[in-house]
Amino acid sequence: MPRVSADVPAAAVPGAGAGTPPVSGAAWRRRLTVEVWIVLGLSLGRSGVYAVVTILDRVTRPEALGAQTATLNPSRADRPWLDLTYQLLSLGFALVPVALALYLLSAQGRSALRRIGLDRARPGRDLLVGAGLAALIGIPGLGLYVVGRLLGVTVEVRAAALDAAWWTVPVLLLSALQNALLEEVVAVGYLVERLRELRWGPVATVAASALLRGSYHLYQGWGPFVGNVVMGVVFAEYYRRRGRVGPLVVAHTLMDAVVFVGYALVPDDIRTSLGLS
Repeated sequence: MPRVSADVPAAAVPGAGAGTPPVSGAAWRRRLTVEVWIVLGLSLGRSGVYAVVTILDRVTRPEALGAQTATLNPSRADRPWLDLTYQLLSLGFALVPVALALYLLSAQGRSALRRIGLDRARPGRDLLVGAGLAALIGIPGLGLYVVGRLLGVTVEVRAAALDAAWWTVPVLLLSALQNALLEEVVAVGYLVERLRELRWGPVATVAASALLRGSYHLYQGWGPFVGNVVMGVVFAEYYRRRGRVGPLVVAHTLMDAVVFVGYALVPDDIRTSLGLS
């Protein structure tokens, strides 16, 4: 890899060294821009595009948006062992973009986990801050969902549709962790780091991360879109100031775990009476 000119740190270019032809800062930033689009195209950006198409489909149907449903964590086969296999494969492959983002952030052997604060340097503090963020975001988020349902701008979200089995709760917990790692590592840690290197300002960086988060939740309706944009602003700004994605992963895992497992454990008749199924 040729070395870069003085306006880009040489450490940012893998393999850069003395005696190699210089590369302009503009060329390096173009390379980073392409990289960002590739990572997002393989992960959350792709989900965002599909979610935009889905909401267009939903709002153009004769059926009102509030009368429609969205199912998370569906069953993938009618035989339990095969369903479990599909679930685990889906969870595993969904983490490949996380591995890619971490790999790209680990230029010249630098620890990507340490760089974005996903290491074990502050486990107790990360857990406490994560729990606080979960309460700060999760409780108002549930309220916003209820308001959205009452206003008819949010679809009915069925948080779990797995058949009852010994592995149902463990898989839902793994799903919560997978969602947290994918969204917080890619939409916050990776994206904020790359946009910082591309010399985006703080406001634009936080807005990009927040709007990305909102985009791939659009399939649930306008309420979840707004709620996730707000969550995105809080999480991206926290990361921008603190440089640790660990508490965000904890918070996201806790919120999803409560919703997924809670939904699965509530009896059908109670869910029906609450208008949740």
